[in-house]
Amino acid sequence: QVQLVESGGGLVQPGGSLALSCAASGIIFNLYDMGWYRQAPGKQREWVATTTAGGNTNYADSVKGRFTISRDNAENTVYLQMNSLKPEDTAVYYCRAELYFRGTLRSQYWGQGTQVTVSS
Repeated sequence: QVQLVESGGGLVQPGGSLALSCAASGIIFNLYDMGWYRQAPGKQREWVATTTAGGNTNYADSVKGRFTISRDNAENTVYLQMNSLKPEDTAVYYCRAELYFRGTLRSQYWGQGTQVTVSS
């Protein structure tokens, strides 16, 4: 059974920092691209950042320079360090695992989400 369990969300003041974690089980973690997505109230879920199985990282323009995604394959965990947080970063943050084979998405899994609220 595949599980992605996010943690680390909470309430933070603008300009502050939070670190999210996503612990995976039931998958061969180092084969998967791991991503973070977020969904604000009344908005569609949007992509935030990805770390690929090969170790590359990519970021949405809205978080570039403020957020850092990383992974620990030994711990089957992906992290999202969020700095200089803004009220518009307020959302439920979701972890996603994606397995690609020959360029085609073969399987994907989502975590249950963790709430991040940026407010004074």
